[in-house]
Amino acid sequence: MAVITSPPPTTPRALDEHEGHYEVIDGRVVEIPAMGALEAWLTCRLIEALILFTAANRAGLIAVEALFLLDRTRNRQRRPDVAFVSTERWPVSRQPSRTAAWDVVPDLVVEVISPTNTANEVMDRLGEYFPAGVRLVWVIYPYHQQVCVHDSPKTVRILHLGDELDGGAVLPGFRLPLTELFVPEAETPPEA
Repeated sequence: MAVITSPPPTTPRALDEHEGHYEVIDGRVVEIPAMGALEAWLTCRLIEALILFTAANRAGLIAVEALFLLDRTRNRQRRPDVAFVSTERWPVSRQPSRTAAWDVVPDLVVEVISPTNTANEVMDRLGEYFPAGVRLVWVIYPYHQQVCVHDSPKTVRILHLGDELDGGAVLPGFRLPLTELFVPEAETPPEA
């Protein structure tokens, strides 16, 4: 669940110096909670596969929980759990500027659903990503071991254990069996 801070920093310098995990929605700073242990673990597994693939193919850059400027007019900045920015949008050899938000729209964003995420928040994000220029969104549901693949605001494929996550036209050749992302229940270590 997001919490609006009061008062919100309004200048770019104040945003650059703002501490905490936040996004900017229509010019207002909104604190967002960090992900849980399971979500962080799954995110690391996905990042590892994406970094190996993008490095081998010089396809682009992977960012983790980076703030992206999606809409300058509305001052909309979002922080997806994982993002891929292709070399067409940002050269691999070019560093981002030292500002709070990266002024590029990612090609792929990944949202890993935590218990604090609401369905409305996820739908709001989907409604913002595609108009901004994001081409592919993966929404990962750790508890259900499912991935919803959105390649437009109106189409979704739901993947289950036994299926394979692929990069489509955004990351051609990327493939990750969900059994490598999620540990099947039988292999989950007992809780202490």
